[in-house]
Amino acid sequence: MYSDDDDSQERIVLPLVIGVAMFVIVGVLGLVSFNKKPATAAAKPVAAHAAAPAATAAVPAVTAPAAVLNLKDDESQVVVENGVVKFYFASGKAEVAKGANEALADVVKGIKAGQKATISGFHDTTGNAVLNAELSKKRAFAVRDALLALGVTEDKLELVKPADSQGSGAAAEARRVEVTLVK
Repeated sequence: MYSDDDDSQERIVLPLVIGVAMFVIVGVLGLVSFNKKPATAAAKPVAAHAAAPAATAAVPAVTAPAAVLNLKDDESQVVVENGVVKFYFASGKAEVAKGANEALADVVKGIKAGQKATISGFHDTTGNAVLNAELSKKRAFAVRDALLALGVTEDKLELVKPADSQGSGAAAEARRVEVTLVK
């Protein structure tokens, strides 16, 4: 019923199908690894400092997304990431990191162009939840005050309490305030 011609076609088609499948698998794996950019390309830190006066020297600038910041509990930092200014705070502190004015420069420009800014505070999961929520509010007010000191009027700022003020990520990454321009 089968001829030699059919047999030779099977010998060609089967390796061809396997080859195409391998090519597709390798291509997909290559794309996945290519799209995984190094952690050093997503965010631009503006400045960092330790909360202790003796260690006030700036931490070397490290470009890293918020999800992989290597902050210690006594350090604060401000990062501009995808147009959002993120202030990371030392544990139990509400002092804004050095470099706030530089980080907020684009926000101030946007406000002068007619936009408004929202300010939202988040906290980590350690300690008392009620005290953490109050501390995240104090941090948001500290960032608001930094914007006011730059000449922004209060009517252009909106403090927004997130539905879930418990930040995500490691504790140092969860203790943050985010400033976003809105129309």
